[in-house]
Amino acid sequence: MKLLLLSNSVAPGYGYLEHARETLHDVLTGVGTVVFVPFALADHDAYTETVADALRPLGVDVVGAHKGEPGEVVSGGDAVFVGGGNTFRLVSALYRYRLTGLIRSRVQGGMPYIGSSAGTNVAGPSMRTTNDMPIVQPPSFDTLGLVPFQINPHYLDPAPGDTHMGETRELRILQFLEENDVPVAGLREGTWLRRDGGSLALGGIETGARLFRRGADPVDVATGADLSHLLQTTPRFDV
Repeated sequence: MKLLLLSNSVAPGYGYLEHARETLHDVLTGVGTVVFVPFALADHDAYTETVADALRPLGVDVVGAHKGEPGEVVSGGDAVFVGGGNTFRLVSALYRYRLTGLIRSRVQGGMPYIGSSAGTNVAGPSMRTTNDMPIVQPPSFDTLGLVPFQINPHYLDPAPGDTHMGETRELRILQFLEENDVPVAGLREGTWLRRDGGSLALGGIETGARLFRRGADPVDVATGADLSHLLQTTPRFDV
């Protein structure tokens, strides 16, 4: 499988997808048409046009999955890009249009998959580590399972001196691990995971990631780290 899982589409100090342009060019080499899945946001046309503008310099055409029967559109593409927004809305649409099995099958067959934010969260086995408010109710929390571990995009470290008294992102992930036994990769802004077959590496700007495991202290992971061992995970939920 060929995966590029971005924490976010806009990194601090960069334009839309600009921080990942070189890697996107590499992933999309030989690709003619990218099918963009815009269902995490309400305005599908505007969202698709934003992505098309960003990828046009790479020499690819972008077509929205909403421009026709979504399954047929995805089946006709050379690569798929699932965009960010609200994860609950995205997962609801993936089930409504019967895209979960189709995308999984095509990606397992070699179709490149790009995700950003919510589109990265759904690459894991479950959406349970999303940051989003449940504005709609999907039929299941199960997602694509393109990697066997959980991802938390937009991972935030506590800000020194912050007076906010709510739970930190770290605490919420630790609470998730009280109920589930599966690693969680917290991707800071500007970072991504890239899978090529059996290899998995952390890329992006020098903010790195934070890796959580049940029964262990969280650890920081430097950009450039080899995380291929995470592909050997067997996720266990509700344990």
